[in-house]
Amino acid sequence: MTFELICEKIKVADMVLVSLGEEFDTIKALKEDTAYLEATEKISGSGKTWLLPACEAYFRQKNKTVEESIRSALDTLAKTLEGKNYFVLSVSGNPVIEEIQWKEGRLVSPCGSLTRKQCPERCGEGLQEISEAEREHLEEIFENTDDLVKFLKNESVNEALFGTCPNCGKPLICNNVYAEKYDEKGYLPMWQLYTKWLQGTLNRKLVILELGVGMRFPSVARWPFEKIAFFNKKAEFIRVNGTLYQMSEELADKGISVAQNAVSWLQGK
Repeated sequence: MTFELICEKIKVADMVLVSLGEEFDTIKALKEDTAYLEATEKISGSGKTWLLPACEAYFRQKNKTVEESIRSALDTLAKTLEGKNYFVLSVSGNPVIEEIQWKEGRLVSPCGSLTRKQCPERCGEGLQEISEAEREHLEEIFENTDDLVKFLKNESVNEALFGTCPNCGKPLICNNVYAEKYDEKGYLPMWQLYTKWLQGTLNRKLVILELGVGMRFPSVARWPFEKIAFFNKKAEFIRVNGTLYQMSEELADKGISVAQNAVSWLQGK
């Protein structure tokens, strides 16, 4: 089914629930980049996996064609949702998603982002915003292997990146689900708004649009969306995915599967 036909369904819906997944991370394209593979191997071996989303973002930005395609697809989606009562849930680590002009208070990213830093021990005082200068410094780490290795091994270099926790003094890290002690307070206020919004979808004409969501975090987006579609008799469920497009048996009568990459589908390619 084309994006244009789904747009017609969105127009007549009371509410629209959207999830954005791994296809907006372009992991498949990145896995063809030997420099990216080398960097992620070193990060994983060091145990500082909270660096992985930043690493993905850095190498993704180097591929301008891919980055522009994602931004264009998301802009198209945001314009389509204008004037509708919607909520977007993202399990993608792509910071571009937070830069799109969504309706205020209608995007939740439960897996974290590159906009906040936290204490590695989850001290409450350590959850802070990442400045633009800190973000630029973070990107510089991936410019050559020697800088990355130095960062992974040298604790004082870590301190210079984000500063230290005012409570325990440990170097701050990126606030995302890959942190050993992920501080969920970063997204919980928006999550509460999201769950309250979900309560209002019952018995409403709801379009559920699952875009590029795989099995990285199925308990956050994929399975809950199926459950919402199953219990809401007025819901229509659209799953767009280049590989994991199959629909469950329970949703066979009310679900639509689109076997296409979500980014390409939004662009009408």
